Amino acid sequence: MDQNVFDDPRITAVGLLVEAYAGLSARFADQYEEHGLSAVEFEVLMRLARSPGNQLRMTDLAAQTSLSTSGVTRVVDRMERDGLLCRRACPSDRRSSYAVVTPSGLKRLDETLPGHLRIIEQWFTGQLEPPTLAAMLDGLRQVRDAVHPGATAGSTEPAEPAPADEPAA
Repeated sequence: MDQNVFDDPRITAVGLLVEAYAGLSARFADQYEEHGLSAVEFEVLMRLARSPGNQLRMTDLAAQTSLSTSGVTRVVDRMERDGLLCRRACPSDRRSSYAVVTPSGLKRLDETLPGHLRIIEQWFTGQLEPPTLAAMLDGLRQVRDAVHPGATAGSTEPAEPAPADEPAA
């Protein structure tokens, strides 16, 4: 095997991305734990909070995360027991349901985000000049869209309102 293949910039690019992700993940893990969340629970709360009506269909939540539909069901079950989320039937499709952030879930996010943003600023965005960060974001979106086309599923559709007899979360 040609020795130069080990110096291929494609291998370097993926290696650097994996190393950066691992380093950031380790820093985030302690901070999530301080607030009683796992990395997956934080991701679910963020994806729901950033979606119209603070909700997503369960299938869209699965498409946006690295979880299977059964994995999303287990996480939502656990978070529902903890009062962070609730489920709501989809009025236009009886087979679907929504995961919806509760006021308690939004409060947990409000408590977690200041520390999360400090870590991001210190160890990620603060390391880059604004034009470098903008170019990196563009590049990461291109790669994300290619390898994970469902990553934004349901996040741009208008939220279906809660039925009149059901309180909004």
